[in-house]
Formats: sequence, structure tokens, C-alpha cells
Amino acid sequence: MASPAPLIAPRDGIVEALKKVVGGDLIAHVFAVGEDSITVRREAVAGVMVGLRDELAYQQLMEIAGVDYPDRPERFEVVYHLLSVTQNHRLRVRVLTDEATPVPSIVSVWPNAGWLEREVFDMYGVLFSGNPDLRRILTDYGFQGHPQRKDFPLTGYTELRYSEEDKRVVYEPVKLAQDFRSFDFLSPWEGADYILPGDERPTTASRPARAKRRIRKPRSRARTAPRPSLRQRPRRPRPRRPKRLRQNPRQPPRRRSSRASPKQEVTHDR
Repeated sequence: MASPAPLIAPRDGIVEALKKVVGGDLIAHVFAVGEDSITVRREAVAGVMVGLRDELAYQQLMEIAGVDYPDRPERFEVVYHLLSVTQNHRLRVRVLTDEATPVPSIVSVWPNAGWLEREVFDMYGVLFSGNPDLRRILTDYGFQGHPQRKDFPLTGYTELRYSEEDKRVVYEPVKLAQDFRSFDFLSPWEGADYILPGDERPTTASRPARAKRRIRKPRSRARTAPRPSLRQRPRRPRPRRPKRLRQNPRQPPRRRSSRASPKQEVTHDR
């Protein structure tokens, strides 16, 4: 089976190095999909990150993600994705928490963690102690709830619209018609066996009578011999024009005499 993620060469001796650096704060180590993942104690996450950066050369914090498992006592997982540029290796660090217990911030270790922790707080409601600016970053002001939680409704709690009366954007509770929420058929592409409201078609008696459209029949033409094409037609001889005598360029042009011709001479005999 092909790997769903880009393959990374395994790092030799990483398990022993992790046990040495993390020590008793290491809860579990899992090697899956060609990558190493460790679970550490929540209270020691900041110190673990310092050891991973300074001793194991994980220089960059690529991402902080959240995962929600509602059935667990500590329903949230905060997942840190680390990258070692020099060793070309990735490491995933997991921390467990719940809705009320905050996770120590690692802004002092990697400053870019400030915005990443704000995103996890906005989407999941996970608190981070020590974050200098723990505010919402993706949702709007006054937003209720956390959208990435499994118990958050897909329609949300409030809806946003522009009010022509107030000439501003207003927030209102979501109002959904419950008529179309009960589906008693298997596939929405196949449809139900009965007629849904709004899909009624008018019967033949209720339809207005339409005027019959007159169809013109093409006129019958007498069959004649096919007209010859242009290539088959005989060419008509063109009338020849009299050739004009070309004047010698060396000979000077002839001048017309101003005298009238004998035919044009008129005599007056008295």
C-alpha cells in the first residue's frame, strides 16, 4: 500500500535519543506512516520543546493542530509538528488536555507559536497559559462556540445578514425550517416514492390550452436535371478588345492640330 504522506528517511537512534532528552516526561512513542510521534506530559511541554530544539536539532515549528475526541476524559489533543532541517526529519509531539485545563505556551521557544495557538484556541477552545495575546483569529467578533468541535452544529448558533432597516450587519439566532430534515429514503439522488412538497406537477386538465403550432410543409419541386458545376460548365469566349498601339518612348508625343477636318469646314456662299 502506498504511503499517504511523503516518505522521509528514518533517523537512526531517534528512539534512544528521545528517551534520553525527554526522560520521564515521555508517555508513549509510536512509529506510523514513516514518521515518529511521541506523547509527553502536558506540564512539561515547554521544557521538552527546548530539549528537542537544542539537543536533537529540530529547528522549526511547522504547525500546531488540534484533534477532538469527545468520548475521552481529556478530549483534546494538541499536536506539534517539528522539522529538523539539518537531519531532514519530522517529529510529531502530542499533548492531552480538556476544556478547562490550559496548556503551557511555547511562544518563548518559537515565536510563531503565538498565532498557531490562537488558531487552536479559536477552533477548539483549548486554553494556552502564557500566550501574550490569546484572542480569536479566524472567527468574527462575538462568535459563540468553537467550530471544529464534534458537538458544534454545522449550521452554527447565529446567522449574519445585512438589515435594510438598520443599515448595518446584524446577528440573529439561526432559524431553520424543519420540514425537510426528515429523510426517509436511502439515497438523495434516487429520491422518495412520494411527491415532495414543491414538486407537484399540474395535471392535463389544469394546464392551459396551447395554440397548435402550424407546421409548414416544404413545397414539392419538380425534379430537374442536376445543374452542372462550375468546372463542368463550358467557358464562354470573351470578346477581344482591339489592341492599342504602344507609343515609342523615344519618339516625342504627337500634337493634335487645331485645324478642323475637311468635314468640319463650313463655307458660306453668298
